[in-house]
Amino acid sequence: MSRLDSFIRRMQAQREILNQTAAAIADLPGPVLEIGLGNGRTYDHLREILPTREIFVFDRAVNAHPSCIPEDKYLLLGEVEETLGNCDDRIPELATLVHSDIGLGDPEGNIEIGRWLSPLIDKRTASGGIVVCNLELTLSGYKDLPLPEGIRPGRYFVYQKP
Repeated sequence: MSRLDSFIRRMQAQREILNQTAAAIADLPGPVLEIGLGNGRTYDHLREILPTREIFVFDRAVNAHPSCIPEDKYLLLGEVEETLGNCDDRIPELATLVHSDIGLGDPEGNIEIGRWLSPLIDKRTASGGIVVCNLELTLSGYKDLPLPEGIRPGRYFVYQKP
């Protein structure tokens, strides 16, 4: 499969999972955390499917399309390990949805990211909240949720906090 086809499948999978997750959290209160703004496509989609939610975005720097940059009060810039670990004052509520799409092209590097990211996400996720991640995480007690039909296992991981 070409890299273009793989990218298209990944984006389609991401959209399907986020749409399914938005419906699943409809009756739960709490903000959304978007870890990794990138060019802003996913953030823009989250704004569309969750128009009444506060969406807080974490990234090292802003490289997004100008129409996809959150207001300053919703943007936490710096190393994610630090900003996510120290955002309690800025985001007092626990998140109902955490979406993370960060990582490296290196499998070993991704394992290391998953190690430090897992406890930070756990700390910020509300009971019943859902975590969608492109990396496999270690979230003790969380339920692995099924992927929508047609999405290859391992492309994304979806967890629900008890």
